[in-house]
Amino acid sequence: MTAGAFGAATGDGPELAVPAERRAAEVRVAFEGLMQIRRLTNTDTDAPEAVPATWEVNQVVRSVALALEAAGIAASAVDAAGSRTATGYRVSAGERPGTARVEWLGPPGSGAAQEEQEALTGCAAELGRLGWTALLYRGPRRRRFLEVEPPATTGK
Repeated sequence: MTAGAFGAATGDGPELAVPAERRAAEVRVAFEGLMQIRRLTNTDTDAPEAVPATWEVNQVVRSVALALEAAGIAASAVDAAGSRTATGYRVSAGERPGTARVEWLGPPGSGAAQEEQEALTGCAAELGRLGWTALLYRGPRRRRFLEVEPPATTGK
């Protein structure tokens, strides 16, 4: 990403060093732009804002991260050494092409593992509202995660 370009928080970067009000405004503008893309490209449906656009499907990690950040859900963060410094979501590429994986992570001792089912259920509800299919799974060490994909009707 180039300097000054907007990037949704995936939970793998540092905590953002911009004022919260400024970041909220940036996220709001980016999300409104995304909704406009949906309105302009999803012309074959009665509810264009409720279906991911092709642009989103082609950039599922960025799109899912933007949806979660726009919903006001906290992103995790890491320091320069890669250690977790904040509790929240982490979006990464899923095991299958065109999917994303959402985990709830935090620093050691943060209680993220105890929060994950409730937090991920909230993430799934928000993503579902925006037309994504989000399924909750239990992975290694019994940690939960979401697998997120576009609905079958988007012609993925």
